[in-house]
Amino acid sequence: MTNRNFDEWLSKFRPSISSYDYYIDFAKVVRNVDEIKVELNILNSLIGSKNIEEEFEKIVTKYPETLQCVPLLLAVRGNEIYAQDEEGAFQYNFKKMNYSVEQYKVFMRKTGLFDMIANHLVNNLVDYALGIETGLDSNGRKNRGGHQMEDLVEKYIAAAGFEKAVNYFKEMYLRDIEEKWNIDLSALSNQGKAAKRFDFVIKTDKMIYGIETNFYGGGGSKLNETARSYKMLSQEADTIEGFTFVWFTDGIGWKSARGNLRETFDVMDTIYSIDDMENGVMKDLFRLNSNIRCIEMEEMKLEYDDYVS
Repeated sequence: MTNRNFDEWLSKFRPSISSYDYYIDFAKVVRNVDEIKVELNILNSLIGSKNIEEEFEKIVTKYPETLQCVPLLLAVRGNEIYAQDEEGAFQYNFKKMNYSVEQYKVFMRKTGLFDMIANHLVNNLVDYALGIETGLDSNGRKNRGGHQMEDLVEKYIAAAGFEKAVNYFKEMYLRDIEEKWNIDLSALSNQGKAAKRFDFVIKTDKMIYGIETNFYGGGGSKLNETARSYKMLSQEADTIEGFTFVWFTDGIGWKSARGNLRETFDVMDTIYSIDDMENGVMKDLFRLNSNIRCIEMEEMKLEYDDYVS
């Protein structure tokens, strides 16, 4: 990977890394609603009711489990909701009633749920709950996004022929690498004082690869710190025989921190982007190691042939 042009390399960085399953986890949405579908259908009998408070009391008295649906109707996760006004403060439990039915009717009235249900603002509480769950699940994008680059890199590792827990490993600490393959990585851990963990570790015949992954869709001071840190880590790794540090990164956020990234790029051969992965860098990088092994074996065979002849 020598003679690469930094500006050309950076120009191919992506604005987003969102995969198809990034936006909404519909399986989770449906699963959560299915868990209370029977209770929601019971409460459906209240839609358009002219005596909703009286009918609500009858339902809750006969089917107290229907109360567990209420938090979701307000887009709240959990079984308890706190509410207060001039009449006092209350911590409502919707899994196990801790107030009278009358007080739960106060809750339904003051939150607007009675009005919504009685006046046909919704026609089906199951459909309404699916919409609420979909909205709540969108909040999980941040967590899903944080792992997207890691997940993408893992797919390319697997596609290159590596098998998880056999010759590639996920989230591995330095001490575990040292114990598993009897290698001294103290140069990376400040003589054992830092507990460094790699996103992935790949083991080939002749080399251990410590891999970090990240994606930055926006700028910030963290990018400069990351570039400087990985530059130092790469230089430290260069002093260890049998170990190579590899960094997969991408995202247009780097364009605001191009100076520090360029410095790292200039001294680190094993820094790659999504475009590099798409163009087969995984197989090229790790095949090189295998080719060295093949050449050595061929040389040994020639030496043996010369000896026996």
